[in-house]
Amino acid sequence: MTTFKEIRGTDILALSSDPSNPEEGQIWYNSSSGTLKGYLLANVNTWASGGSLGTARYNMSGCGTQTAALAVGGLVPANSGATEKYNGTSWTATGSLNTARAYLTSAGIQTAALAIGGTQTNIGLTNTELFNGSTWTNNPTGLNTGRYGLASSGTQTAALAFTGNGGAPTSYADQPTTESFNGTSWTAVNVINTARRYLAGCGTQPATLAIGGWTPGAVNSSATESWNGTSWTTVNSLNTARGQLSAAGIQTAAVAFGGNTGAPLYTPSSATELWNGTSWTTTTSMTTARAYSGGAGTKASALVFGGKTTVATGTTEAWTGQALQTKTLTVS
Repeated sequence: MTTFKEIRGTDILALSSDPSNPEEGQIWYNSSSGTLKGYLLANVNTWASGGSLGTARYNMSGCGTQTAALAVGGLVPANSGATEKYNGTSWTATGSLNTARAYLTSAGIQTAALAIGGTQTNIGLTNTELFNGSTWTNNPTGLNTGRYGLASSGTQTAALAFTGNGGAPTSYADQPTTESFNGTSWTAVNVINTARRYLAGCGTQPATLAIGGWTPGAVNSSATESWNGTSWTTVNSLNTARGQLSAAGIQTAAVAFGGNTGAPLYTPSSATELWNGTSWTTTTSMTTARAYSGGAGTKASALVFGGKTTVATGTTEAWTGQALQTKTLTVS
């Protein structure tokens, strides 16, 4: 039988108190309490307040990580090109979009991002801009189909943009269109199964999740679809149907938060759900119910910022799904 020493290279130490700086995976016997303990990755599932945006807004987008996020565009209530960077504590204004807009989507990281689509006057835009960490540059070619309320995933050089609404003059139809970006141009690929708008997306170009949204007639959707690089497959639905929600993570490990559960009326939600690659589980709600917000990060470490409560908000909350903790070990 394999022993702990053979795995870790050390015996289990007997200590009178817990170590002040334990290492991940370290196990010890606390002789004072008579318990076996370890420093292990554990589920935390909590939201905590972060620094507020400099410009409160909604109908915006976000990308990046919890400690290096990007907030892009939105309504203030006028169309905004505002861009802000987050360092894990506070937001700093940086170069604005060339085309101020709302209902856009973004992908990538804080130093290499994309701003895609959106609208200024209920007309779906094709505009694509590239961010280098300080300024936005118009990409020579935009989306093949102009849309707002769309979602995206991936990086600046390998992104996916999917569904959304065409707006006037295309009869406000939700588009099933999916397009793939190679860093230079967009190419139409296989369409999504459920056309919708105001949905959330996360993952990579070849492995994406499309989550929730509004279907035609402003009906809240719980639909979740998985993209394998070629086609979309319908998978298990959200527990709470909603549009204007945000999400973070990858195709096999994601978190979805906030949104509007009252379509066509406005009822902001604080609901948070976790995705394990197969199904959604309801977990700890956000402190502030909101929709139309920006999101960034991973299932274990996410960020929500801005959005609309009853008015535009600049508040930020940080999600901790998992963290290293000292745990008492039992046989159960």
